[in-house]
Amino acid sequence: MNEIKFPETIGDQILYNSSKFSDAVWLVSPETGQSISFREVNETISAIGQKLKETGIERGSSIAIAAPNSTASCLMFMAIVSSGFIAVPLNLVAGSAVLAYTIEHSEAKFIFVADDCRDLIESAAAQQNSNVKLIKLDPIEGPDLAAIPSEGKDFQLENIKSNPNDIALLMYTSGTTGKPKGVMLSHANLLAAGRYISTGHEIDRNDSGLCVLPIYHINGMCVTVMGTIVSASTLVIPHKFSVNSFWKTIAKFNCSWFSAVPTQFSYILNNEETPEDISSLRFARSASAPLSPDIHKKFEKRFNIPIIETMGLTETGSQITTNPMPPGKRKIGSPGMAYGNQIMIGDDQFEALPAGQTGEILVKGDNVMQGYFKQPEETQKTIVRNGWLRTGDLGYLDKDGYVFVSGRIKELIIKGGENIAPREIDEALLTHPSILEAAAFAVPCKDYGERVEACVCLKEKVSVGSAELKNHCKNQIGEFKSPDKIHIVPDLPKGPSGKVQRLKLFELIYDNENQK
Repeated sequence: MNEIKFPETIGDQILYNSSKFSDAVWLVSPETGQSISFREVNETISAIGQKLKETGIERGSSIAIAAPNSTASCLMFMAIVSSGFIAVPLNLVAGSAVLAYTIEHSEAKFIFVADDCRDLIESAAAQQNSNVKLIKLDPIEGPDLAAIPSEGKDFQLENIKSNPNDIALLMYTSGTTGKPKGVMLSHANLLAAGRYISTGHEIDRNDSGLCVLPIYHINGMCVTVMGTIVSASTLVIPHKFSVNSFWKTIAKFNCSWFSAVPTQFSYILNNEETPEDISSLRFARSASAPLSPDIHKKFEKRFNIPIIETMGLTETGSQITTNPMPPGKRKIGSPGMAYGNQIMIGDDQFEALPAGQTGEILVKGDNVMQGYFKQPEETQKTIVRNGWLRTGDLGYLDKDGYVFVSGRIKELIIKGGENIAPREIDEALLTHPSILEAAAFAVPCKDYGERVEACVCLKEKVSVGSAELKNHCKNQIGEFKSPDKIHIVPDLPKGPSGKVQRLKLFELIYDNENQK
């Protein structure tokens, strides 16, 4: 086997890992105790890839995966992209109608589907009268190779050798403001994303990451899957996140890091379980939404683990900024500085603003997507002149180059002509000891244009009135920004990453009221 010095495609990276670190373990399943070495990874995906090529579908065709996290899901993804095809992970919490659209829009030829979500996928496919073929994907045994159709031809690997700029992943956004968009990420994009994770967090072959997010979301896929494949380190991948087994898993498998979202940090913090020996844990990583400074400080104080807050998005294969690793200076409330990318705060003409001024956060780098699948106009709106990608987030840079996020452009509350960032209200509410989660949102108002309201979830065995919460908020941020109403709800609507879908809150409250 020829040694590959600088892997340029995901297939090359796997060959490199297999030749250099043959017996090193990549994947571990806590449920079964199964561990898979890089040599076994290469052998498994080569066998699956050969069967995929024998189907005769064109190079660059889309192949979907509908399955919870498992070693088999990771291997299936690698087999698809290493064989010259495009992987389409299906969002299992998106709902039947969104799944139907995704299956049709992505032009998926096959769907490798786990038994526990087969009914959902069959229902979604039937809505579009799709003739896409469903093939079983067992979480332990992997795909049913015998069920993969074959043209009986001997397709050689060389015939569909990937190039760095070939699309490898088609990841659909959550679609909270319209139809989901298919983000096209190339081999080069994904490898760059993996490098920015591993080098930015000083992850090497001795590390073992715990995956607590679904790999059909960009954080789970690019941070944990690509981050560990690029660094040739270990990935412990349970089928799902469980707050009650979280610390036990870290202790049992000597995990040194994990990447979670603010909701998970909140639930871990408010769980009464006392960690076992977690001396192997070097750091935790927070992403996908701003982490409340109150939760950040309390988590670090209780568990004595540094949280590295970061920022990323689907269109960049996740991470674009990160705080430095200890002993570097971390700024609580900031997702850090640009890493591997260039960051610019732009005005409405996409010209750079000076430090301290708020504008849209733009990013440029090797991890930036190729565009939206079959949506050139949306691509042009998002990737503007000189290759800058619009994040849709508002923020500013401080004098040290740290980013501070104010909120999403589309989520701003405009009360009496004044812009109010919902995050400021969230953070004020979260300082109340009774509140587990909080999210402010805009409600139309004839006097002010919009007024502020908020939804909160309370901690277990806690009772508090909305009047007390409103007074608490007024003391924190003043009356003008404080919510006129605070709704106590059992749960907040969330996307696949656990990020609160703020734009659905109005519908949640007022559609329910109208139905009463």
